Amino acid sequence: MTEAREDWQRDLLRELGGSSGVASGSTDVPAGASASTEVSTGTSAGADTGTSAGIEVSTGTSAGTDGDSIPPTAPAPMDRGPAPASRTGTPTPESTPTVDPRLAIALGRPLHGDSAPRRTGRALRRLTSSAAREVAEESRIAREVQQPVTTGRVIAVTSIRGGVGKTTVSALLSRTFHHYRHDPVLALEADAALGTLPVRLGAESVRWSCADLARILTPAMQLTDVTGYLVPVPDGGWLLPASQGRVGAPLDVPTYRTVTLALRRYFAVTVADCETLPGEVARTAMDTAHARVVVAPMTVEGVNGTRLVLDWLSRLPHSALATTVVALTANSPDMTLDLKTAAAHLRETGVAVVPVAYDRHLAQGGPIRGTHLGKAARDAAVRLAAEAMHRAVQVR
Repeated sequence: MTEAREDWQRDLLRELGGSSGVASGSTDVPAGASASTEVSTGTSAGADTGTSAGIEVSTGTSAGTDGDSIPPTAPAPMDRGPAPASRTGTPTPESTPTVDPRLAIALGRPLHGDSAPRRTGRALRRLTSSAAREVAEESRIAREVQQPVTTGRVIAVTSIRGGVGKTTVSALLSRTFHHYRHDPVLALEADAALGTLPVRLGAESVRWSCADLARILTPAMQLTDVTGYLVPVPDGGWLLPASQGRVGAPLDVPTYRTVTLALRRYFAVTVADCETLPGEVARTAMDTAHARVVVAPMTVEGVNGTRLVLDWLSRLPHSALATTVVALTANSPDMTLDLKTAAAHLRETGVAVVPVAYDRHLAQGGPIRGTHLGKAARDAAVRLAAEAMHRAVQVR
């Protein structure tokens, strides 16, 4: 069993390196195959527990570097450029910047999610307390994120309205999965509107969209063929945008179904940043995904509206609530909602609830930098990924 697993890993690495030793007739790449240039075969499940989300998770081993550094991870896959369009007869779209260059200078200096006094206080507390219990919990959560899969898992992220952090949560999830796992991870923008997932993931430009790829995907494509049409994410992983950043035909249900079904063969985890409910694509994604994340604002009306969505999910033909997680996001450091009561109201339906605390770095917009995330946001991202993955692997 171990020998067979190493064989297909070596085959895939040869394919990624352009070796002629890969059989050209192969049409199926296992979801567990790694897109990186290094595969870890002797590392225990908890080996990466010191970090998260392309984002480090504190282990209590350093008193002065709280949240300011990331251990080395697998390098981002090489940008091979667009796949040869001549074979498909499809013209190559123009590359489009995700942010107007004239506006890029307005981004300003990125803030750290935690203030300097808070980071200093945490470092001092580590000097006088034992970190054993904290490390054990981080190891347990990491094992959930790293669970092996036999086929690609799709995790759909949606919300009841815009502006509540849906795309931010999608970006955090894709970063977390890529950081912990050694197999390919895809961030799929499935928002019919002009989404911001490429910006949040730090992509400088986009070229091929979901609609473009849906027209040219074939069963004979290898992983290296497919990734030629995708955007390499700076921190690792891959991105498929919904559009080239222009107003045009929105993403439709047939395109979403075609792309997600085809790409599941190549990617162990696909995080789909969907449009808000009750859009058609969002409803389709919620119905067909292996796990669902509903993002809701940490307000009374947000919790009430989300409960209505959960009641709708309970009426789906299959048990959707058992594979649903609610992310309660705070858009201000001064939220007054009784979190315990709100979470209990949502948990009555059988879902898991993960609060995502206010983070200065996330609130300022622009690319998410793992080194600048506050500890509460990092911990919430890892826990949310663990809850979603735990539910996704239960679906056959």
